[in-house]
Amino acid sequence: MKVLRLLIAAALLATPAIAPAQTTSSSNPDFAVGPQYDSTHVYVAPADFDRLMASFIATFGGTTSKQGVFQVTPTTSQTISQVAMTPVGLVSVFGFTTPIPYPFGAERTGYLVTDIDAAVAAARKAGAVRLVETFPDPIGRDVVLQWPGGVTMQFYWHTVKPNYAPLATIPENRIYLTADAADLFVTHWQAFAHAVIVSDDAAAPGSEIGRPEGHYRRISLRSGFGDLTVLVTDGALPWPFGRDMTGYAVADLPATLAKATRAGVETLVPPHREAGRVSTMVRFPGGYIAEIHSTDH
Repeated sequence: MKVLRLLIAAALLATPAIAPAQTTSSSNPDFAVGPQYDSTHVYVAPADFDRLMASFIATFGGTTSKQGVFQVTPTTSQTISQVAMTPVGLVSVFGFTTPIPYPFGAERTGYLVTDIDAAVAAARKAGAVRLVETFPDPIGRDVVLQWPGGVTMQFYWHTVKPNYAPLATIPENRIYLTADAADLFVTHWQAFAHAVIVSDDAAAPGSEIGRPEGHYRRISLRSGFGDLTVLVTDGALPWPFGRDMTGYAVADLPATLAKATRAGVETLVPPHREAGRVSTMVRFPGGYIAEIHSTDH
């Protein structure tokens, strides 16, 4: 989103440069720049904005960009905008003081790409459709796309290449789909993002999604855009599963949860072992639900 990208660029201007993802071939390029340039989009009520930002930084560490009220959509609107930049991932937070223009609020992530026109063409060829066609902003351009299964995301591009610090751990984009769309989404995302399937477990324990009586399919992928997990279910999910968009990897889960609790974060799902890690589900002030995990040694 236009002004928001300016805030991020200014806040991280002094961080060391990293090389963008390399082109695989002239006919099949990789448009990713790196997961430290990708953020989860979080929408909250203005009254909850400051509490969310404070609790997120208190939980994970890091800094925030300067807060302001801006128009960040191609049509008339006003929102409080700020970015929380932590070692485990970024969140772009919006507290609209006007009605939110369609289709903003549906996009789950913002991904920096090396060439927005070519990236959009490649994404459309791979099966994505544009919900908002590419529009200009003061420092670059943006577009909102949707993939099979209703997976909506934003691409953005800067006129001057930003230089962001690498993350300590890579966040996990968590996408819940039914079997109707899961394979189609994975195939199309692989074609576009050059994603590699790290694992595909057809009988993952249902306890991981609050259904201990059965199993589900869990597909983990990795690309220059970061980690992505597709949780394939019949769609009948108990609260709060399916409401989480991002999983954050931390070195010490008990210590992180202790900090979160002190910051007013509610634990929705107690820590439990799953797939080689210990995982929990939390809700930040304002309603943002996230998964947090650490490696189970």
